[in-house]
Amino acid sequence: MTFFAEIETLLYDVSRVFLAPVMLLIAAALAYALAMLGAFLVEAWQRRRGLRTPALSAYAAGTPDGPPPASDDLELWIMKRLEWLRIVSRTAPMLGLIATMIPMGPALLALGTGDGAAVGRNMVAAFSAVILALLAASICFFILTIRRRWLLQDLRRIERQRQGAA
Repeated sequence: MTFFAEIETLLYDVSRVFLAPVMLLIAAALAYALAMLGAFLVEAWQRRRGLRTPALSAYAAGTPDGPPPASDDLELWIMKRLEWLRIVSRTAPMLGLIATMIPMGPALLALGTGDGAAVGRNMVAAFSAVILALLAASICFFILTIRRRWLLQDLRRIERQRQGAA
């Protein structure tokens, strides 16, 4: 075996180690996206009915013994609130690509030996992973976009109330 063949084998073996953790991360991203979708739907229903005091308003009120947070602090609170939605919407497609590419090697090797069943197994794993990762990213991106608008509307209302009170 040549030096480069040994490196290729090592890289292949190392990449196969990452398949299970990447699949688990995709499953976690999908579970997170579905949980956030449920929370988003409840929040949308409450906002539409006027049953909800926005969380930003509660944070903006501050504590009874301290001053209310400044606008910069409110913006930071918004960024923290949206952080995980943004992370999942950006990283899930990358994880899906990784989970697609890792099984493609064994699928191509099986194709070369004429083992159609192994090709099928690997292709199903590859495409299932990317579909679920893209679904999680899409859900999170949708929620991120709408929730960002809601929070910025809340921030604008708070700042106008503060200007009116001053």
